Amino acid sequence: MNSIDNIIVGKSLAIEEVKKLVQAVAKTPTTVLVQGETGTGKEVISRAIHELSGRKGKLVSVNCAAIPSELLESELFGHEKGSFTGAEKTRAGRFEQASGGTLFLDEIGDMPIPLQSKLLRALEQRVIQRVGSNEEIAVDFRLVCATHQNMQIKIDEGAFRSDLFYRINVFPIQVPSLAERAVDIPNLVKAILEQLQASVSPQFDDTGLAELSKYPWPGNVRELRNVIERANVLFKDSVITSKHVRENLLRLKVPEREEEQALLWDATADLLTEDELNLIPETESSIPHPSHYKQWFEYFDTIDLRRHLRDVEVVLIEAALEKTDGMVSQAAASLKLRRTTLIEKMKKLMIEKPLPKTETSEGA
Repeated sequence: MNSIDNIIVGKSLAIEEVKKLVQAVAKTPTTVLVQGETGTGKEVISRAIHELSGRKGKLVSVNCAAIPSELLESELFGHEKGSFTGAEKTRAGRFEQASGGTLFLDEIGDMPIPLQSKLLRALEQRVIQRVGSNEEIAVDFRLVCATHQNMQIKIDEGAFRSDLFYRINVFPIQVPSLAERAVDIPNLVKAILEQLQASVSPQFDDTGLAELSKYPWPGNVRELRNVIERANVLFKDSVITSKHVRENLLRLKVPEREEEQALLWDATADLLTEDELNLIPETESSIPHPSHYKQWFEYFDTIDLRRHLRDVEVVLIEAALEKTDGMVSQAAASLKLRRTTLIEKMKKLMIEKPLPKTETSEGA
């Protein structure tokens, strides 16, 4: 049996929390709902649950979004010979194939409503009927589902049964995006190169890994894997630097540092007065993070600027309040804002002061 660290790669706090949840639930028969953005590795989580479960049967996977709705019922439940045109012989479905093991239903949110009621019955009674048969077949399976969708919206739209959702949402696991676990990228790169099993592989130097780590990765781990495969084709046994990552693997061009800084300050000049600009220490004028936004149009066609700036403001204000234990004056100082300005922003953005740590620990 593989250890969980061999299946789920990474040491970030976010992924370590996922590992703890997997280890807690794996040996139980509890139904698990794995949620997360596309490409985050939800199927990897299902494999970890299965391999740590000790179940003797197979892990059987079905992508509910990839199979036409008219074929999905036969795929899941099987069919009898002659039950429909093309059914030339009796066939066991995925439920039967997963008996004694684990059934993984990916993109469960795309399952048609008529099949949802049959899935609910199979979950509650542990019996299924093949298409074209009235005979009930007992099945012993452990169910793991996954989705990237907001299931509450699907329920509100009438596209997903609420009773089925409560039945599959017994033990939810949220998989973090790659941007939330960028610290894991060096380990992921190493693991992906090993999986490719090439006789010679490229090596990323520190600058190349740093460049990969600051990219926003809208496609998550799946996109990272594509980039590493591209590197394996283009560079083989070469050393890959940040320049290679930018210009060959991520398909972008970055201006020289001096040009980048000049454009950054030109873009933000209307946000500060000349006097305020002169007050900013030189050490702050070289902070690299804001300049990364210049590259975003190399990755995305559109950016909702107002929404993004609002979200950044909320995160930074909440972080400052947490760091100062809810002391508004200290939080304002750390953000270089007037206290009254910070209070107005908190009201506008509906940000509550966190409870003092001493108070929360007493109530725990």
